[in-house]
Amino acid sequence: MFTTLLPTHRVASRITTLAGVVLLATTSVAAAQPRQKPSAVSPTAAFERVMKDTFPPDKPGAAVIVVKDGKTLFRKAYGMANLELGVPLQPDMVFRLGSITKQFTATAILLLAEEGKLNVQDRIEKHLPGYPTHGHTITIEHLLTHTSGIQSYTGMPGWMRDKIMTPMKPEELIDGFKKEPMNFAPGERYAYNNSGYILLGAIIEKVSGKSYEAFVKERIFDPLGMTSSYYDNTEPIIKKRAAGYTGDAKEPRNARYLSMTQPYAAGSLASTVDDLARWDEALATGKILKPESLAQAWKPYVLKGGEATTYGYGWGPAKLRGRRSIAHGGGIFGFSTFALSLPDDKVYVAVLCNSDSPATDPGFLARKLAALATGDPFPEWTELKVDSAILERYAGVYRIDANSTRTVTVTDGRLNTQRTGAQLLPARASSETEFFYDQSFTHFKFVVDASGRATEMLMYQDGASEAQRAPREADAPKERAVVQVAPALLSEYVGEYELGPGFILTVTREGDRLMTQATGQQKFEVFASSDTEFFLKVVDARIVFTRGASGAVDGLVLHQGGREMKARKTK
Repeated sequence: MFTTLLPTHRVASRITTLAGVVLLATTSVAAAQPRQKPSAVSPTAAFERVMKDTFPPDKPGAAVIVVKDGKTLFRKAYGMANLELGVPLQPDMVFRLGSITKQFTATAILLLAEEGKLNVQDRIEKHLPGYPTHGHTITIEHLLTHTSGIQSYTGMPGWMRDKIMTPMKPEELIDGFKKEPMNFAPGERYAYNNSGYILLGAIIEKVSGKSYEAFVKERIFDPLGMTSSYYDNTEPIIKKRAAGYTGDAKEPRNARYLSMTQPYAAGSLASTVDDLARWDEALATGKILKPESLAQAWKPYVLKGGEATTYGYGWGPAKLRGRRSIAHGGGIFGFSTFALSLPDDKVYVAVLCNSDSPATDPGFLARKLAALATGDPFPEWTELKVDSAILERYAGVYRIDANSTRTVTVTDGRLNTQRTGAQLLPARASSETEFFYDQSFTHFKFVVDASGRATEMLMYQDGASEAQRAPREADAPKERAVVQVAPALLSEYVGEYELGPGFILTVTREGDRLMTQATGQQKFEVFASSDTEFFLKVVDARIVFTRGASGAVDGLVLHQGGREMKARKTK
């Protein structure tokens, strides 16, 4: 998981629905080339090489399928389906899909629209009478595209910790978030939102007169022969269902329990790689939706201000090696998934993992396999040891645009980059001037002068052939000094701080260390630069604690990415 306190630009291996990569200035300088190009091998061997060593045979693993022109090029499983029983994974085993569910929910809505039973421009209260829209016009399309402004229940304080285990009916789920204030006016912003898809499930039930589970089974799974696809439930016996795991890839644990009534139409479906391939074939051949409906679902939604998002209806449109790509990932307790279609190349790839924290991201693997299937693979990089003295020549601040820079530092012989407000990323050298990131297609190089000192940084985002150019504007800042703060003072900062609706920063003390954890994110240590100001090393951010008239700590201010966010202490 990529972790920041605020949304940021990032170097990414995963095509997500949360952010897209914008290619900025073009360049006449040739893109950095791999030190070692893959040798000519059979297609099966090339796919196998991508998966090799990714999933140890005695740990949680994955099932994978690669299809081109309707023919299966590669289909295999790796790792264990059940660690306690010692059962290996097989390609036909059933995995929870997580948010890949959303494309089935969107399709159900479009089926009803094709029948004239609803319109995506309908106001939601037409089908959900009495739903409080807080004076806004919220349409079905806003729900489909994550632009409604409704709070996502999975980001509300305590929900994922406590409530997620409780069985709930759809109306009970909706009651849990419907009275919360809006995050923004509908259509003004994109913010990934599970609540929207809960409401879509309720609309499907209201309009069709069937449960969401029954509708998806009767209208999608059964007609398409998806006999190993289900609305997941822990009680019925589902043959060949893989167990889910969490934690460090080297020391996995059984995943936390959650009631599968909770993800509902946002994430409760389960399937196999074979059924997902059938699903893609049905979409491509018009067996399930009219071409115009599918085109609308795969079209990026445009906000009121004219900016295109990276999301349609249940799918994320993007590019892969310059090709049109339609993709979606999923993450749910015990499972990580990714499915990718290159419709113009007739390529489909699905990677289903039975761990929610696999050592290698399934989106990275799926994209790498898809590129191989097109005959245009991503470059492969070989690490080269570069002397620290050479690396130090590159340390500095590089200007990306008016609001953003990328700072390059060297720590213990390793080059690191950090964009304004973003995470610190270690990089590996492939030559004295070229570098790459682990599990990422992004690479970069430095333009140097006669003395070897860097004058410009060229960033090839997501394997692009054109570079984002960033001239060097300053030397790297000195490392911040850390001061000691009395443990009693640290204890005063412990508590929960509300940065925004449903977005809580929890501060805890572990001995003489102060730790912070934002809603849905990892825990990180903060370091004191004074008695009231702290900074993070993994993210370009700092926190200043404030006190009220009584002298007690009453809030904090988060500084990140040129923004200041005030948060009151709620607990």
